[in-house]
Amino acid sequence: MTRNLPPKVSAAAFDRALAAWRSIVGEPQVVTSAAALAAYLDPFAPGEREAFSASAALLPASVDEIRAVLRIANQFRIPLWTVSTGRNFAYGGAAPRLPGSVVLDLQRMNRIIEVNETLAYALVEPGVSYFDLYAHLRDKGYQLWVDPPAAGWGSVVGNTLERGFGYTAYGDHAAAQCGMEVVLANGDVLRTGMGGIEIGTAWQLYRPGYGPSFDAMFMQSNYGIVTKLGVWLMPAPPAYLLGEIQFRHEADLEAIVDILRPLRLDETIRNQAVVEGGLRRAAGLSARQQWYEGKGAMPENAVAAMLDKLNVGRWNLHFALYGTPELIDARYAIVQRAFARVPQAKFSAARYAGDAQPTAGGDRNMAGIPAMSAFRMLDWRGGAGAHVDFAPVCPATGRDALRQYTMVKTRAAEYGFDYYGGFTAGVRHLHHIFAAIFDRDDADQVEQAGALLRSLMSDARAAGYGEYRAHLAYMDFAAAQYSFNDGALLRLSETIKDALDPNGILAPGKQGIWPAAWRDRRGYT
Repeated sequence: MTRNLPPKVSAAAFDRALAAWRSIVGEPQVVTSAAALAAYLDPFAPGEREAFSASAALLPASVDEIRAVLRIANQFRIPLWTVSTGRNFAYGGAAPRLPGSVVLDLQRMNRIIEVNETLAYALVEPGVSYFDLYAHLRDKGYQLWVDPPAAGWGSVVGNTLERGFGYTAYGDHAAAQCGMEVVLANGDVLRTGMGGIEIGTAWQLYRPGYGPSFDAMFMQSNYGIVTKLGVWLMPAPPAYLLGEIQFRHEADLEAIVDILRPLRLDETIRNQAVVEGGLRRAAGLSARQQWYEGKGAMPENAVAAMLDKLNVGRWNLHFALYGTPELIDARYAIVQRAFARVPQAKFSAARYAGDAQPTAGGDRNMAGIPAMSAFRMLDWRGGAGAHVDFAPVCPATGRDALRQYTMVKTRAAEYGFDYYGGFTAGVRHLHHIFAAIFDRDDADQVEQAGALLRSLMSDARAAGYGEYRAHLAYMDFAAAQYSFNDGALLRLSETIKDALDPNGILAPGKQGIWPAAWRDRRGYT
């Protein structure tokens, strides 16, 4: 078997680099065997899993070790691909965009450095998962909530840096971040914002600091390695309500979004409400073969029969209300009056004291409780379940939501896929997430999933939409859609990249940003 080497690096030079790294992080923390490196392949790859393979992985335990690792990487011009825990599934997992890169795995840096209950924030390292932070808050008795994404095993730092989102009032994770510690490619360590004051008291309280503000620059970028991150936490409310409204018809989506938008703008509904497609809900309750065993997308009559049998709406709006019981009652009455305008809307709600926990259900995320319910979807098609996601941003208008939904559903059916998706409501925009679910042992399904994603990205660009996240294989394509003034935005990104990382060692190709040393690899695997 041919040894996987970093690009443009000889076997002898790589061996010298590995020896140097072993002296820094220890022998067990330098991964080189093919069996161990399999954990750094994309488990849901819409193509060959080995297309984005690593040559090695390093697991440092401190900032000093990272700085020493960077010295060796610069010396030998070896590209590094940084991951927090590597669980960014559906977007590439821990696999590097530039094949042969060395994965810098930060999972051993897993300290919860500080929790401040009075000012409602935490300071964490990259290896801290949402499960970890939630357990810590519970164990210590803090009256604070974490805001979990769909899969609670992911890194707080990693999800925030990818501009992930959750489901409480703090669901916009990038907006709830404050203060970073970053190691640059040359080993320099900086702290953003108020962290620039060596004995500062407001690092996690006021993001801008003095002068230019740089936190956002390190999100979805390859400009530095974030080693500490401040996150604002939600004070536990005195009470909360978890509500659901089911809707009967596809066309109801337009009214749902247009009614929801003003309720989000005036903060009647403060959390990131979810407009869940019926099939997405059904996939958490059953397998496809119970309802349809034919090829191609499920026909409408089969979908309708399934939803009726499972008592699931064509669209299902999930939302939460937080506050005193009196405030919740008043807001719920407003919500009911607003959505009663949609014929056949079906309401249900459960009220809880602030320290109570729902016993089951996917809406536990809206109560600040991490879960793993999202992975039930993998059983939908049978076989070795996998999915790759298409994630365009949608204006929070009913017209745009219905347009995007129709566009995605129609194109998915052409490639033999069901519409598994829905919308998560920001205030003025929606995150539209569609998952192409496939059996990764079925070569045809794998190929069709990849082809579908490329078609959807082209469709979105033609309609004036862009993705906010993209799988490794499509990062260059996604970046190219942002083409104003012949790609001025990407030119700026790469100008900054070359200034901060002249040797091009940090995550070449991430989000389509290629350093000069590797710019000829754009578009290639």
